[in-house]
Parts: sequence; structure tokens; C-alpha cells
Amino acid sequence: MSKGTGGRWLAAVLAASAVLASGCAGSVDADALPGVYRDDETGGEIRLDPDGSFSATDVSIDGVSGPADFHGSWDFLDDRAAGDFVYLAIEDGGLGRIGGVQLYPHGREAVAFRADPDGPPSLVLTRTAAP
Repeated sequence: MSKGTGGRWLAAVLAASAVLASGCAGSVDADALPGVYRDDETGGEIRLDPDGSFSATDVSIDGVSGPADFHGSWDFLDDRAAGDFVYLAIEDGGLGRIGGVQLYPHGREAVAFRADPDGPPSLVLTRTAAP
């Protein structure tokens, strides 16, 4: 391989990597998060309201425990080591002793719970309506 060919090959690989990375790492607009998200298979639903409150119905956050109803307030936390996520502060039980959970944006039209932040989602909910 000639020196010129190697340089063009490297430039092509770097350009392709940049395009792929920009598609995967698209930033989330916190103002676009409010809405109703649902999993048709389980019937679980979560509503993120623009005022910072949320309600969840028939949601299993870890894929193991039974579905639960809970509510509280939410806040979008970006630029974290584990990636952007929505922190759900749970009020008055609902999930026993759990005071809060993380909900991860999953593309532009879905959110997901992950029992392990580095693992696959345990539940993906797709946007069905704006608030």
C-alpha cells in the first residue's frame, strides 16, 4: 500500500467514525422529554409532565419484580459519566424503599429502564403522546 493510499484510508475511517458517533451520541433536549410513554406488550406507562412531575402505571423497572404504580418528580441530568438520564424521585413508596430510579432516553421517541446502567434495557417505553 502506498503512503498516499494509507492516508486516504485513514481519513475515510475517521470520517465514517465521526458520522457514526454523531448519530449515536445525539444530545437529548430536556424540553422534548415530556410526554406519555408506553410499552404495548406489558401495558406499562409513564407520563413525564412539563411541570417536572411524573406518574407511572403498571411499570416493572427491573424486568424481574412485578409491575407497580408510583409517582413523584423528575429531573433531566445530562453530561453524567453513565450518560444522560432522567432521575425519577419517587414519593410515598410505590416501590418500597426505593427513593429514586434512572430512566434513560432511548433514541428520540423512547425511554428505557436498565437494571444495570451498562446492560441492555429491562423495559423500553415508546412515546405515544405529548403532554
